[in-house]
Amino acid sequence: MMIRIDKSLYRHGSFALAIDLRIPRGALAAVLGPSGSGKSTLLNVIAGFEPLATGSVFLDGRDMTLSPPAERPVTAVFQDHNTFAHLDAWQNVALGLSPVLSLDSGQRAAVDRALDLVGLASMAKRLPGDMSGGERQRIAIARVLVRKRPILLLDEAFAALGPGLRREMLRLVKALHRSEGLTTLMVTHQPEDARHMADSVVFVDAGVARAPVDTAKFFASHDAQVKSYLGAWT
Repeated sequence: MMIRIDKSLYRHGSFALAIDLRIPRGALAAVLGPSGSGKSTLLNVIAGFEPLATGSVFLDGRDMTLSPPAERPVTAVFQDHNTFAHLDAWQNVALGLSPVLSLDSGQRAAVDRALDLVGLASMAKRLPGDMSGGERQRIAIARVLVRKRPILLLDEAFAALGPGLRREMLRLVKALHRSEGLTTLMVTHQPEDARHMADSVVFVDAGVARAPVDTAKFFASHDAQVKSYLGAWT
């Protein structure tokens, strides 16, 4: 399994989240649940931004429970795309390889390839302030590609975009997920995104991050908590 969290507990003040799940290598799993249930917390535990109170995090078979974020095989993309306004698109992507932008010829070629894959090759010298929200998120996705880390975490990365642009970005992520062989977890408040994108769903509610289930089975579930969450959407 690429991601394994064994009988673990995250605790912060009065909030607690029990986690016991396995995400297979190459899976694309959506993370659904009510607001405040702990969806982002789950991703932060995997990325190493939040520590567990008890239990272990295994990534690609390695115990990384105590490893800092920089040492984990994980890249995260958030709703805030984290571009630097004074750097052009090419430089923003290159930061994924070198914080001082000192790249060899192979790394420079990797940046060019990543920009091409996300459709920004013609905008390499454009500043983020002169780009749309979707184009800035493409910079963040290109940075994922150059880092070559096998686990991708998306925390409502496209929530601020309009419906059409959001669907476009999701199609791009799915294509890159397949071509690059990524293991992807995607937090979303849009059930339709999960239905169209994911092969499984991790449901987070009532202090528990449940083990992933097949997407079709999730949406056909008669579980009371799931039905309450989905409401009239189904």
